[in-house]
Amino acid sequence: MDLVRAIEQDNLRNSFPEVGVGDYVKMHLKIKEGARERIQIFEGYVIARKGGGLSETMTVRRVSYGVGVERILPVHSPRIDKIEIVRKGRVRRAKLYYLRDRVGKSAKITEKLTRHH
Repeated sequence: MDLVRAIEQDNLRNSFPEVGVGDYVKMHLKIKEGARERIQIFEGYVIARKGGGLSETMTVRRVSYGVGVERILPVHSPRIDKIEIVRKGRVRRAKLYYLRDRVGKSAKITEKLTRHH
């Protein structure tokens, strides 16, 4: 059992900022097209984080051309180049699945105001 934990520890990535549910993020994803690799940005709200350790995933949702698109990405995936937090969201629950039924202003998440000293 400790062997599994040791191998997981090697593959964990702690280089990303602390991403929470409700944050609006820009995910820089590596996409392979034939022989070449490029970076594609997927931006949206983090509506869920699930699991722990190496198998931890987060669901990022955006609306493009009037259609809601969700991507479930492993937090420690090597395909993620970097994660930028555009703004922190102020939310009161762990999973924001209710956003799926909302459109427009009611689907907005208020920004978490951080106090600057």
